[in-house]
Amino acid sequence: MRIGEIAAVVGVTTRAIRHYHHVGLLPEPERRPNGYRAYSLRDAVLLARVRRLTELGLGLDEVRDVLADDAGRELAEVLTELDADLARQEAEIQERRRRLAVLLAAGPGEAEPLSPGLAALLAKAPRTDSPAAAKDREHLTLLDATGVGGQEIYAALGPLAADPAVLALYVRLDELADAPVADPRIPPLAAELVAAVPDEVFAAVPTDGVVVAGFKEALLAEYAPAQAEVVRLVMEAFIERGRG
Repeated sequence: MRIGEIAAVVGVTTRAIRHYHHVGLLPEPERRPNGYRAYSLRDAVLLARVRRLTELGLGLDEVRDVLADDAGRELAEVLTELDADLARQEAEIQERRRRLAVLLAAGPGEAEPLSPGLAALLAKAPRTDSPAAAKDREHLTLLDATGVGGQEIYAALGPLAADPAVLALYVRLDELADAPVADPRIPPLAAELVAAVPDEVFAAVPTDGVVVAGFKEALLAEYAPAQAEVVRLVMEAFIERGRG
């Protein structure tokens, strides 16, 4: 058989066959006096096996291992590894599809690349125009992206997010935008914010907390002075409470 004929029999392209020759995967038969390669039935069987293995998802190096003689790996071993790899890819695809479903379900202008857990948490929160609430959402999104957040924490925060009384705390924080740092409203508001967080949240937070190096300073810089003082007191109380 010529190269075009064996390609037609096995169902591959002549270009693929030449590539297999080039990488040493398929022995190149001797040429006849007329210059054409003469392929045997044995070549066709070997080429068919290469095709089956590549269709299963094996790379050419893995196919070479399978086809090797005594030094080669067992086909069952390679296929087991391939199955495990495909399972991991399938799980990753399913997770990406879950996240995509969340984005598709969001309203116009609301789609964000959130984990399903955080998306479900934010969906429980009442709509508000509060700048402080918007900042909280941004901070949660950041922690979610860096892996600090988690399903256990989001579940613990669920009742808090759905509590309309929390909006009143955000409004009080918004009202401090132009206040001095000595404003008497600061200490009681900080205390109420800390008291509003369920104990389950602290149990779910990692032992090293969520205040990583540089994060506290960057967070406080986003607020007006009086608001930053509230947030500072809250963060210090959280750290102390988390140690308890």
